[in-house]
Amino acid sequence: MQQFGKMSIGPQGDREILVTRSFNAPKALVWQALTTPALLKQWLGAFGDWSMPVCELDARVGGKYRYEWRNDVNGATMGMGGTFLEVDPPHRMVATELFDDAWYEGGAEVTQVLTETGGKTTLTLTVKYSSTAARDGVLASPAATGMAAGYDTLERVLAGGKGIRDA
Repeated sequence: MQQFGKMSIGPQGDREILVTRSFNAPKALVWQALTTPALLKQWLGAFGDWSMPVCELDARVGGKYRYEWRNDVNGATMGMGGTFLEVDPPHRMVATELFDDAWYEGGAEVTQVLTETGGKTTLTLTVKYSSTAARDGVLASPAATGMAAGYDTLERVLAGGKGIRDA
């Protein structure tokens, strides 16, 4: 496992990546930040020159999500989406993941589990890829740095309550 600030990431099995990150917030608030478009826009990859003009999410079994990011300086875009396979608020959700311009082979299945102890919540994220090569390619990419930055921003959003209770 590698550490990126408060986030750890590493391989699990032959096709999975395991990510863990703890937040100083109750599980219900973390769940809200993971499933509310207005809150996702505040922390999910929207930092530096990047914004998230499209964030659509229907967190129910069979519901879909769609995220699009835009570099506000050079106009570059990145989009992805998927379908929810399991939703058990505020404990667990499982969804497919497919990027518009795939930067790894095939799609993925993402499982997010929240556990709370003493008012602190641990997010355990498992991403299962179509192959070992796809998983290894993601681990070799700078994706972990971006994930860690997003989760650090989420920590600040949770700590400051910025819009979280009203969203």
